[in-house]
Order: sequence, then C-alpha cells, then structure tokens
Amino acid sequence: MASQSTATQSTPAQLVDMRRAAGLTRRELAQLSGVAQPNIAAYENGDEMLRLAAEAILHRIGEAVIRLDGEFTASHPEVRWRAMKGMRNLVAHGYGAVDYGILWNALAHSLPREAAHVRRILDEGP
Repeated sequence: MASQSTATQSTPAQLVDMRRAAGLTRRELAQLSGVAQPNIAAYENGDEMLRLAAEAILHRIGEAVIRLDGEFTASHPEVRWRAMKGMRNLVAHGYGAVDYGILWNALAHSLPREAAHVRRILDEGP
C-alpha cells in the first residue's frame, strides 16, 4: 500500500515531466538538425547525436509512464500509456536495430497527441 500512495503522490510530477519532454521534442530536434521544422529527411540524414536525442526523449517519457500508478493510468484510457512504455522498451533495450522511421512517427505524430491528453489531465487535475 505504501508504494501506491507514493506513486499517486508523484503522479503530477510524472505528468509534468512527460509534458516537458514532449514539449522539448520539436524544439530540440530542430536545434540539433539545424532546420526550422524538423522532418523525416532531416532526421534520417542527421548525425548520431540527433537520433540519440530523439531516443532519450522517448526513453524519458516512457520512464515517467512506468512510474505512474496503475489505477491512474486505468482511469485515463484515452492516453496510450502502453505504447509509450513500449517505445521506451524499444529504445532502451534495442531489440535489434531501431527503426528510425518508427521513432520519427512517434515523435512527430503520436507524441503530440498524447501530450495534448496529458496537458488536459494536468489542467483538470489527476
């Protein structure tokens, strides 16, 4: 029971961390790639630092999701918590070669949608 209480108390902090990491995504990738709006070509042709930064962002978000209380995530099924954890596992453990097209899709399309859900949850209060 003590761990549930700790997880519940840390939920807002985990959500803020997720929101912050998601907000960094486009800005940081733009700075690293040297383009105003990062796109798949800039990402695929970028150097290793750009790809590692993208992986770090996804890893950080997944770590925040892992620390969320199960009851909390179950009460917000509109957020794809499991997919975020899965992406973290992919970049953390490799599972062979990382498909940068999949990572880009997560960063450019899925993550902004999930970040909007997280912002709404924070605005409403967990």
